[in-house]
Parts: sequence; C-alpha cells; structure tokens
Amino acid sequence: MKKRLIPLLAACLLLTGCSSLPTAREMGDMALMRTMGIDTVPDGVRVTGSTGPRARGLEAEGEPSLVLTAERPSLSGACLAMQGQSDSFVFFGYVDQLLIGEELASEGVSPVLDYFAQDVELGLGAQLWLVRGTTAQEAVSSGGDEGIDQRLETLQHDGKMGIASISRTAGETYVDLMELGSAFVPALSPAGNETGVLLESGYGIIKDGALAGFLDGEAAKGLELLAGGGAADILDIELADNKVSAKITSAHTQSAFEFQGDTLSALKLTCEVEVRVTEYQRRLSDEERNALQGELERRERERLGLALERLRAWRADCAGLGVGAAMAHPAKWQTLQADWPDWFAKVPVEIRVRVTIQE
Repeated sequence: MKKRLIPLLAACLLLTGCSSLPTAREMGDMALMRTMGIDTVPDGVRVTGSTGPRARGLEAEGEPSLVLTAERPSLSGACLAMQGQSDSFVFFGYVDQLLIGEELASEGVSPVLDYFAQDVELGLGAQLWLVRGTTAQEAVSSGGDEGIDQRLETLQHDGKMGIASISRTAGETYVDLMELGSAFVPALSPAGNETGVLLESGYGIIKDGALAGFLDGEAAKGLELLAGGGAADILDIELADNKVSAKITSAHTQSAFEFQGDTLSALKLTCEVEVRVTEYQRRLSDEERNALQGELERRERERLGLALERLRAWRADCAGLGVGAAMAHPAKWQTLQADWPDWFAKVPVEIRVRVTIQE
C-alpha cells in the first residue's frame, strides 16, 4: 500500500506546483502560439508568433490575436526574447503552422527544421509554407485581430481534399530532404490588395536544404500530377462545335526504369488521370469523346513536361520518381542511388498519359 501511495503523492505535488519544477500555470495565464513565421535579418533571425483569437476569463470572452516579434542571432534566443513581451507565459507547444520567408529559404531551411526537430516544445508536425513577395512577419501579422491560423487551416484541409495545393508538414519535408535530397513546399503570397489575404502561389523546391526556385501555373499542376495530389482542376476544351468543361478528379503517376544491359536507358512515367465532364453544349458523340480524351492527354502530358524540365534542371527529384522505379530493380538501384540526381537530370524520360472520362 505504501509503495503505491508514494508515486500518487508525487503526482499530486507536481499538479499543485509543490515541487522543484517550474510553478504550474493556468491555461488563462498562457499565450499559446499557433503560428510562427521566421525570416532572416542581417544579425540573425526574426521570429514572429501569433496566438490567433483567444478566449479568456470565466465567460471565455474573446480577445484579439496576440502577435509578438523578436530578433536575435539564433532561433532559441529570439523565442526566449518573446517571453518578455507578454504578461502571459509564451508557450510554443501548440504551433501547428510554420511560415518561412523566401530570403531565409534561399539561405537554407535545414537549421529551422533541425531546431523544430530538437526543441522540447516545438515539433515537426506543423504545416510548412514558404512566403513569396513579402516577409513571414508581414504574412503572420496580416491576419489582424483574427489571426492568420484559420486561413492556413482552411488551405491545409482543402489541400488534403485535393482542391488546393498539396499540404506538407515540416516532418514530411525533413524526411524528403534526408532521403531524396529535395522536397516541395506549398508557397503563399499576398493577394495584392488591402485585404491581407494570402493566396496559393505554386510550390517552392528545396534542394540540398536551400530554395532552388518556384514552380508556378502549369508547371505546378505538373508537379501535382507527379506527386499524386491536388488533382482537382477544371479544363475548358473547345471541340469542333461543342464547348466542354472537364474536372480532373484524381491522378496517379507510376515510374519505371528501362535498362540496356546494366545501363539505365530511360525513365518511364505513366500518369493515370480520371476526368468527369461537368458542362457541355450537347452530349458528346463517340467522335467528340475521343477528341476530348486526346486533348486532355496532350494537356496533362504538357504539364508533366514543364514540371520535369524545371526539376531536372535543378537535379531535384522531389516527387520520388527514382525511389518509386527502384522497387522493381533493388540491386541495380544500389549502383544508381548515390548519383541519382545526376541520372535524373540526364536520362531520357518517356511520358505516357491515360485519361478515363466519366459523364
């Protein structure tokens, strides 16, 4: 009985604050950061944190979002400096949205991801975004009293449903950089007006820890085809005398190696796309259906080609095409793996697109 009472009493002491550990705090005395933005500055880094709307008091009345900013030579120093800017204890354990400024990304994101992986409060589960056309500080502050976290959560959920950019966590990016040497991260930019709304702005490609460049427009759609996500899109096709709108509902790309002896001779890609006809002037004839299928396959093949052209120039196989093809040739992959970025840049690529149309 005595043995069981000792740990129970110890737990009670911890909960009541009667211990050598820091005094326990009520949730109302804490500023729970939800969004963090990180920029580079001449003397180090600038960290901007936002709580989003807060509830406080017995009746949980609403309070505006709290935004704090600090500049220090290191991330840990900037986060610590934010403690002195609020009457509440600033807690980073709830950060689930991480924004990195373009200038910092160009210098390298690895130190930021390393810090998130090692810090006791933060973690790699946060959604990761690159900010274009402005700083991460301005992006985090653009939400005003309501904060920006709700906007980011909406984009995140839409991405998982395939109707927005593919969402990526810091952990997914971290793993891809270690295993593939490159990764893609959704990018955001300001709307260009006074609304302060952040809009999707393609994808940033991280190669060897630093930003190689961005994919926009059709090239970004091609990356989504390669990665098998974010497929929802409307294509308007002009047939002979019938205007048709078709919605892409799913896409999946498989990769395969072709060898001549022991030498890699080609990387073959097969992209399966499902499409649903959403509008037309009249029901499609068999001839029009075939023409539509051919045009859709041409457009998707063009998108894939645009994405691959940029990725191959950067030697960045961020969609894991080599790893996917290696499953059928594990022994030969061992001879290719170390030099795969070079192979990816020079090996001929054959693209095949197959579209299935539903009405």
